[in-house]
Amino acid sequence: MDQVAVVVLNWNGREMLERFMPQVLCHSEAEGVAIYVVDNGSTDDSKEWVTASFPSVRLLTFDENLGFAGGYDRALRQIEAEYVVLLNSDVEVTSGWLSPLIDHLEAHPGVAACQPKIRSWREKELFEYAGAAGGFIDRYGYPFCRGRIRNTLEEDKGQYDTAIPVFWATGAALCIRRTDYLAVGGLDKHFFAHMEEIDLCWRLWSAGRQVCCVPQSTVYHVGGGTLQTDSPHKTFLNFRNNLLMLYKNLSPVEAKKVLRMRFFLDYLAALSFVLQGKWAQARAIRKARRSFQQMKPLYKDKVSAQENSVIPSSVTFRGSILWSYYVKGLKRFSELQF
Repeated sequence: MDQVAVVVLNWNGREMLERFMPQVLCHSEAEGVAIYVVDNGSTDDSKEWVTASFPSVRLLTFDENLGFAGGYDRALRQIEAEYVVLLNSDVEVTSGWLSPLIDHLEAHPGVAACQPKIRSWREKELFEYAGAAGGFIDRYGYPFCRGRIRNTLEEDKGQYDTAIPVFWATGAALCIRRTDYLAVGGLDKHFFAHMEEIDLCWRLWSAGRQVCCVPQSTVYHVGGGTLQTDSPHKTFLNFRNNLLMLYKNLSPVEAKKVLRMRFFLDYLAALSFVLQGKWAQARAIRKARRSFQQMKPLYKDKVSAQENSVIPSSVTFRGSILWSYYVKGLKRFSELQF
């Protein structure tokens, strides 16, 4: 069994593989490290290109696009390694990126998963939206990061270079013990894409395990490689999956209160899109809420979080990040008081 498996999920992404796989192999290959490309039903020639260009890469192929969650989940149940790294195909790794992550898990047995510091590939001095220096969540389920609140990205000046526990680690570069991954049920394939890593990390915390950011490792993420930021389908997935995540992981009493507030906040977001003339985005929110109601029976036997949750207050923001950002004008993580 390998110690580490670096797993890159691909769907019609030859361009990204050509651009970033050489660095993955150059900066990751070592004794006990295996590199995998998992093809998620691609119709381009990316599978053939990987086989011809990188014969040392292990290739898994699926007949259909199972989404981020389903594709990775099926792959990680087949791959045997002590640690697995979920690495987006649009991530540029750097020299020595892998060792700090593995070293941190080796030194801290209570930590199940960790992420590197994520900076923007396009503007390399800035943190990147999907992960930055570690993810957090507010009381209504809205995620944000050290280095990124809403759409405000901070410049990385070393202000978040301390390795700390975080509520969630980004799926763009997630290093996790495979035993922990399997113990909490893995990624939820019903999510398809978006929010699935936050849901996974929530379940890790509820199981008494920890999640961390290890900024001694740095990677650069393009972002938006599959769905653009303004895609209505992306809006649909984000809103629906966020509601599913809350329903799954909150205690019934807390879920009822939070989801009642989210009804108003979601339709406020839809109204904002209407006022901007973005009707497709507004419809996507309405569709997401309908889909959430339809999918709730899938989780009728869910294991709810207990009132005395093991999740520490240091990784959850008990206020509203929307109120802090839009009303109080707090744009930087360091300005928040947990």
